[in-house]
Amino acid sequence: MSSLYSSSLLPISIQKLCDRVASSTLLDDRRNAVRALKSLSKKYRLEVGIQAMEHLIHVLQTDRSDSEIIGYALDTLYNIISNDEEEEVEENSTRQSEDLGSQFTEIFIKQQENVTLLLSLLEEFDFHVRWPGVKLLTSLLKQLGPQVQQIILVSPMGVSRLMDLLADSREVIRNDGVLLLQALTRSNGAIQKIVAFENAFERLLDIITEEGNSDGGIVVEDCLILLQNLLKNNNSNQNFFKEGSYIQSMKPWFEVGDENSGWSAQKVTNLHLMLQLIRVLVSPTNPPGATSSCQKAMFQCGLLQQLCTILMATGVPADILTETINTVSEVIRGYQVNQDYFASVNAPSNPPRPAIVVLLMSMVNERQPFVLRCAVLYCFQCFLYKNQKGQGEIVSTLLPSTIDATGNSVSAGQLLCGGLFSTDSLSNWCAAVALAHALQENATQKEQLLRVQLATSIGNPPVSLLQQCTNILSQGDKIDRRGSKIQTRVGLLMLLCTWLSNCPIAVTHFLHNSANVPFLTGQIAENLGEEEQLVQGLCALLLGITIYFNDNSLESYMKEKLKQLIEKRIGKENFIEKLGFISKHELYSRASQKPQPNFPSPEYMIFDHEFTKLVKELEGVITKAIYKSSEEDKKEEEVKKTLEQHDSIVTHYKNMIREQDLQLEELKQQISTLKCQNEQLQTAVTQQASQIQQHKDQYNLLKVQLGKDNPHQGSYNDGAQMNGIQPEEIGRLQEEIEELKSNQELLQSQLAEKDSLIENLRSTQTSPGTNEQSSVTASARDSEQIAELKQELVTLKSQLNSQSLEITKLQTEKQELLQKTEAFVKSVPVPGESEAGMATETTDVEGRLSALLQETKELKNEIKALSEERTAIKEQLNSSNSTIAILQNERNKLQVDITDSKKEQDDLLVLLADQDQKILALTNKLKELGHPVEEEDELESGDQDDEDEENEDDGKDQDDI
Repeated sequence: MSSLYSSSLLPISIQKLCDRVASSTLLDDRRNAVRALKSLSKKYRLEVGIQAMEHLIHVLQTDRSDSEIIGYALDTLYNIISNDEEEEVEENSTRQSEDLGSQFTEIFIKQQENVTLLLSLLEEFDFHVRWPGVKLLTSLLKQLGPQVQQIILVSPMGVSRLMDLLADSREVIRNDGVLLLQALTRSNGAIQKIVAFENAFERLLDIITEEGNSDGGIVVEDCLILLQNLLKNNNSNQNFFKEGSYIQSMKPWFEVGDENSGWSAQKVTNLHLMLQLIRVLVSPTNPPGATSSCQKAMFQCGLLQQLCTILMATGVPADILTETINTVSEVIRGYQVNQDYFASVNAPSNPPRPAIVVLLMSMVNERQPFVLRCAVLYCFQCFLYKNQKGQGEIVSTLLPSTIDATGNSVSAGQLLCGGLFSTDSLSNWCAAVALAHALQENATQKEQLLRVQLATSIGNPPVSLLQQCTNILSQGDKIDRRGSKIQTRVGLLMLLCTWLSNCPIAVTHFLHNSANVPFLTGQIAENLGEEEQLVQGLCALLLGITIYFNDNSLESYMKEKLKQLIEKRIGKENFIEKLGFISKHELYSRASQKPQPNFPSPEYMIFDHEFTKLVKELEGVITKAIYKSSEEDKKEEEVKKTLEQHDSIVTHYKNMIREQDLQLEELKQQISTLKCQNEQLQTAVTQQASQIQQHKDQYNLLKVQLGKDNPHQGSYNDGAQMNGIQPEEIGRLQEEIEELKSNQELLQSQLAEKDSLIENLRSTQTSPGTNEQSSVTASARDSEQIAELKQELVTLKSQLNSQSLEITKLQTEKQELLQKTEAFVKSVPVPGESEAGMATETTDVEGRLSALLQETKELKNEIKALSEERTAIKEQLNSSNSTIAILQNERNKLQVDITDSKKEQDDLLVLLADQDQKILALTNKLKELGHPVEEEDELESGDQDDEDEENEDDGKDQDDI
């Protein structure tokens, strides 16, 4: 009875506490009441939630100054809304509590201001406010995530406030902040982008590093889950992560070494999430450009190398090894550089073996875990995806010329053949699919694989690989195998379909065996169970490929004959129905979704992802080929032939263009070499010319010296030459001086004319009483004269420049003459002559020297005078330029005045026109009123005069224009 009494009194006590919170004026009373509600809220969620929620929200609004009461209120709201701590009373209690939490959450967020208030409270640094606030908001997001996300998204600085939690120095708040952001970013791309651009990547990576990377605890796991939320299916954030060089920060995560110990459950979980994070960045579903750029970054920073180290390490747990294989697969898929690196990786064995061979050993070993074998197959498929070089390397290990005769090492091809013909159906399927990927979209390797010969038994001749596959296929269930009954046949049929498609030579090889077509028709025609329907559909696909890609090289199995065979033994409709079984199969649609072979158990391992693409491509064309008549086939063949001819012509022209491009390149190289040779020859010519000039100068000096040594032969001949060249040069200099004087006189006369023109212009400009029309015409003349003056100034400047060049030339020649005369004076005395002859010769020489000196002095004086005149001409030119500038400014001012006067005249004309209209209107009114109008003729005559004046003004304006 006491318990019943207490429970019946409980609503009354909660109501009293609520009244105290609502009506108490003392803060202590309200605080105690809220504390009491908190203590009751865990056990009596419903009662406290119904009666106290409104009062608690009011406390959050009004009592923000007291952190203690705010903390109690937040804790109470958290206990009401959260479903974390529940009492185990009944089986339905959990479901009821979840419904209760979502209902209270809906009541709380109904007023969006409540969520905004909660976000503002998170800015408080007080631990008793911030921590319960974080927990409450996390609980709201767990209950009604999309609605709360939308409210936070539209609230100002809502996400930014939550990002500050990651920088909190208190680990509890920081860790709960990570959980809050997990719930906030789940399935909301807009919030994910905001969080990423709020520097979330750098903060989370720093936390992971601080916590010890893969050796860290649950905090590392939470950070990795948050990173996955931000990056998964968000191309913008993935691009931002790559461009921010955050991929390089992931490399230390995988430095686990070759250890047998230290693999705790938390470390395994962390590494699993880290590998999944890499796969998010290089997922095949991402845009190809984004995936390839991430693959490139992972190779450049050494992350791929680190993953391959884990792949080949010992002591790695099986699930981590499997996930590492899957991760390496997607890092190398379709990226040639990474595929080439993976091909070069060797396992640390003695002797070292390629990593591909070691992995294939695991794939065909039935004792290995199923998930590991699937991962190895996916890795092999990714290695061969769009990798013709890798495909050629795999096929080459099966060819006779490359097989190791000693048998010391096992090749990839040998392992695939061993798996293809083993008694384990899963190994058969995996090897067949792997070999089919080595032929995918590669006609060259399809033809190469036809050369492979297998020794089936001692004493019997070798059999081709194609024939052996068809032999095993025809034996069916006769061979005792472990695993699925149809798995081996499905794998072989997928291999044969891939091999024969787009390869007429392989089709011909297949049809050469006379037992193959009857076997296929027999399989399709039988009425078997549901399991065998899939095999029948694949047989129909293979037979359709032999028709569609048949080149009619075998008379017994031409296209038309095969069609007739289908119509007689199977029936076209039945054949198409059996062909449609493939795409209708449940496992077909599952395999077509993702490239990774992800199956729950081996019996589900039926279809390959790439093969589903081939079926989709061929199903329609084979159906059309079956229903086509022979005439349509002939037309198609003709069209194909014409297309082939066209292609051959196009290839011929392409080859011609390539050859011409090569010839052009060669000619360009020849031209460049010839240019270099030409430049070298020109430099050699200039050098030789300078050498010739030096030789000439030496020759003249020798002539002079010989003349000094032989005086009677004319070295002192007065009329002939002085020191070899003086008389002619002096005459030439005098002529040039005369020409310069005449040019100078001409320039002075021209300057005088220009001065007179400038004076005339000034006088015309300053003369008063000129009308507007004359000023305009004068300005036009001024502009013409200014243009002429400018042209003449340019010619004068050019003449002055040429004269200055001539003057400098004369000065240099004068210096040369002085040097020659000084040299001559020094070399005058000649030994071996008589004293009288010496005296006469010296007197003659002195006279000539004095004459030369006199002439040089005169030349100096003339050059000085010329230079002075040149400077004076320059000054006159400068002054004329300044006057021209002044005239131009004045002309511009006159034009401005003219335009102003035109505007004034236009305004006056408009006013006169308005007045005339007013006068006419008034006269009309007077006439209407019956008043006599006088001086009408005068008004009309006045109007006529005004019109004449307007016409005159218009004529003036046209003249001005």
